[in-house]
Amino acid sequence: MSKAGVFLADGMEEVECLAVVDMLRRGSVDTVMVSIMGNRLVTGAHGITVLADAVFEETDFSDFDLLFLPGGVPGTPNLAAHEGLRRLLREFAAGGKRLAAICAAPSILGGLGLLEGRTATCYPGWEKKLTGAVHTVQGVVTDGTVTTARSVGFAVDMGIELVRVLEGEETALAVREAILHP
Repeated sequence: MSKAGVFLADGMEEVECLAVVDMLRRGSVDTVMVSIMGNRLVTGAHGITVLADAVFEETDFSDFDLLFLPGGVPGTPNLAAHEGLRRLLREFAAGGKRLAAICAAPSILGGLGLLEGRTATCYPGWEKKLTGAVHTVQGVVTDGTVTTARSVGFAVDMGIELVRVLEGEETALAVREAILHP
């Protein structure tokens, strides 16, 4: 079974976060919602408060296979400002482990130089922050070990794609069929 970390920050886009968590868990991926806010309660961009499973500073990421960043504003800038998370993203990239981000959050990967030479997508207006990437308007794109998605409208697709890259095509198809996703 694969293990994924989903990072929560105040101002995150709630649907991007929770839809991906839901799809990963349906696909039998051990999914841990990790707050970077110093406590487990995180309030999203639309006033929805979510109880994270863990706090960043108390989490051992050594057995995680994927790190996922939901977008939203000011959630994306809050994630980008967290030095421990930036360090962890660099370590995962250097170790060939999977990274994923949706909406504005691919800008964090771009800012760290982790999209160099990769095809990536993001929310319109954030393209210039995908430093080194080849921008596409696809809804969800996986290039090597990095998966990016455009917006909240692609959150379920992003979750299913992450199940596919972690658990295989058959499991992703089973999730898609179970939720009647076209």
